[in-house]
Amino acid sequence: MGAQPDLRTQVTFAWLELTGKCQLQCDHCYADSGPIGSHGAMTAEDWVRSIDQLAGLGTRMVQFIGGEPTLHRALPGLVHHALDRGLRVEVFTNLVHVRPELWEVFSRSGVQLATSYYSDAAEQHERITRGRRSYERTRSNLIEAVRRSIPVRVGVIDVDERQGVNEAVTQLRDLGVVGEVRIDRLRQVGRGVRDRGPDLGELCGQCGDGRVAIAPDGSVWPCVFSRWLPVGNVREESLADILTGSRMTETAAVLATEFARRPLNPCVPNMCDPQCGPSCSPACRPAGNCVPSGACAPDYD
Repeated sequence: MGAQPDLRTQVTFAWLELTGKCQLQCDHCYADSGPIGSHGAMTAEDWVRSIDQLAGLGTRMVQFIGGEPTLHRALPGLVHHALDRGLRVEVFTNLVHVRPELWEVFSRSGVQLATSYYSDAAEQHERITRGRRSYERTRSNLIEAVRRSIPVRVGVIDVDERQGVNEAVTQLRDLGVVGEVRIDRLRQVGRGVRDRGPDLGELCGQCGDGRVAIAPDGSVWPCVFSRWLPVGNVREESLADILTGSRMTETAAVLATEFARRPLNPCVPNMCDPQCGPSCSPACRPAGNCVPSGACAPDYD
């Protein structure tokens, strides 16, 4: 048997934010991505090296996210490489456009999809995404994913009181989406900022706890929502060194202090677990003993 990862560096799940480029310009985008975004400084080789390091740190699953990860030409090779290293893969995509070869990649065992959805009405959906025909295209590709039996889960993001989020959930079930469909709320990060800047109140309480995010420029964050808390850069040092470095240690202490102030709710799911939803949700301090179903839901009060 190989050596076990150091508990201080063990990472079970990682977000790999391949790009800041996206066809859409959703007015709540936490990553502030859009058509003028870029793939950043990370090369395909940098991403391969990061995946290798994650595999060595005990990672079980990676999520390719953006921006829109399908716009990155290296995505197919990176998915194959992650699978070959024994990792499960999720691709968080807007499903606006899926190249034919990507359907073959997504159909591999060990791959699942996640997407965001906004309404059962095209006008409402496209008012939020600012993308012409985005509703039609996303809906069509959801149907194709279901037809191909590709595991897919959906977050219906509640950002506009005129959306009809419950109708959207009903429509998704009617389309045959059998995976998790969850209603989530706007995050005040990136373009989602409304009445205050991003702060620790936007975080779920699991940041940095066996989870890590890598940005297109190589920056490392405790999670994709804690973008204002970089703890290092994988282009300059190894993930293991970053996770045991002073910046990560100091940031983890600040997060732990904040999260410990929250009341302990024995039935709050591990919202950062990729099985629980396309995005993290702020919640009471999690007890880590609950699977989200039925009345077991985060308490936002």
